[in-house]
Amino acid sequence: MSSIYLYDDQRARGFQPFALTRPVAELRAGALLVRERWARALGGEVAGVITAPHLTGFAEPGSAPVLGATTMPAGSWIVNTRFAPSLAAAPQGDVLEADGRIVAARIDQPTNTDVGDGDASLDVFGRHGSAARTPIEGWWMEDVWDYVRHLVPMLEADIPLIASDIKAGAPKGAVVVGTQPVFVERGAVVEPSVCFDTTEGPILLRAGSHVHAFTRLVGPLYVGEHTLVTSDRIEASSIGDTCKVHGQISNSILLGHSNKAHEGFIGHSMIGRWVNVGAGTITSNLKNTYGDVQLWTPEGTRDTGMQFLGTLFGDHVKTGIGLCLTTGCVLGTGANVFGRTMPPKAVAPFSWGEAGAFQPYHIDKFLETAERMMARRDVVLDDGMRAQLQAAFERRWSVEEA
Repeated sequence: MSSIYLYDDQRARGFQPFALTRPVAELRAGALLVRERWARALGGEVAGVITAPHLTGFAEPGSAPVLGATTMPAGSWIVNTRFAPSLAAAPQGDVLEADGRIVAARIDQPTNTDVGDGDASLDVFGRHGSAARTPIEGWWMEDVWDYVRHLVPMLEADIPLIASDIKAGAPKGAVVVGTQPVFVERGAVVEPSVCFDTTEGPILLRAGSHVHAFTRLVGPLYVGEHTLVTSDRIEASSIGDTCKVHGQISNSILLGHSNKAHEGFIGHSMIGRWVNVGAGTITSNLKNTYGDVQLWTPEGTRDTGMQFLGTLFGDHVKTGIGLCLTTGCVLGTGANVFGRTMPPKAVAPFSWGEAGAFQPYHIDKFLETAERMMARRDVVLDDGMRAQLQAAFERRWSVEEA
C-alpha cells in the first residue's frame, strides 16, 4: 500500500476563511473530506500534509500530521488538494491529470517535502519524463466558493457509491416523494412522518444520525454520523458528523461539530467546525439585482460568477440572535458577530462586536470559549491545537489590507 501526501499549493493556502486554521485536505468536498476522497481513490493511507507552517499541530479525528521538512519515500503519492477525485475513479499509472494539469504523481525516489510557500508544481515530482499521464475524473476547486458551486453534482455522484452496501428504502412510517433512492445506514434513527423528497437526488443518513418527526429532507442530501436534524426543510446539502441542524438549510456544507439549532435560513453557504449559528441568523444568498455575487478574498473583492452564494463561516465563528448576513459574506475564524445591523461583507478573524464597532477578540478569552464548546462534545482542546490556534491568531488577516 502506497503512502499518500496531501499538498496545499499556494492558491489553496489562500482559501480563506478556512485556510487560516485547517489544511484544504480537511474541507468537505461533496459528501466526504478531500483527504477521504484521495484515500479512497488511490487505495492508500494518508501519511502527511504539506501545507502552511502555521498549521503545525492541527489535529482532528482521522487527520494526518502537518509535516515539516521530511522525506517522502519512493513509491509515495503526492496529490494536489485543490482537486477532488471522483469516488468512482480507479486510476492507473503513476501520473494523473485532469484538464491538462497534473493532480497526483507517484515519486520514484526519496523526495523532500520542502516545497517553499506552495509555489512548486506537481510537475517537479515523479517519473514525468518516462510515465504517460493518465486522466482522472473529478472536480478542480479553483476558488474557495467552488465547494458550493460543485456541491449538488458531487452529492449526486457520491451518495450511490458511498451507500453501495446499504439497502435502499425509507423506513416504515416515512413519506417518500420522488423516485431516487433513500439510504438509511443501520443505527440511524428516523422518527415517524419524516418526508424524504428524492425528486432531485438521493439521500443518505449515516449511522447514529437522528431525524425528528415532520422534517422534510430534500435530495441530494448527505447527513453524517451522530448528527441531529430537528424539523423544517434540509435541502441539497452535505452535513458532517456531530452537528445539530434546525430551520431551513439549502445547498450548504457543514464540515462537522457545528450547531445551527434554531430557526433561520442558511443558503449556499459553508460552515467550518465548532461554529454556533445563533437563533434567527439569516444568510442572504441572492442579490436583489439577480447579478453575480462578489466575495472578499485576500487578493481583493472578486466576482464569483455565481448567482447564489451565501456566507463562508470560518472555524469557531459565533453569530448572535437575529443576525442578518449580506450576500457573499466572509466571517473569519473565531469572529463573534452580533447586533441588529447587518455586518460588512467581510469580518476579520478573531473580531468581537457588531457592525461599525468590532474589537479584537483576546486570544486567551477565545481559547477559553473554544475549550468550553469542545468539551460539550467530549473533545479536548489539547496543547497542540491550542498552539496552532495561537499561531493562527498571530497570522490573522485584516479586511482593510485586502
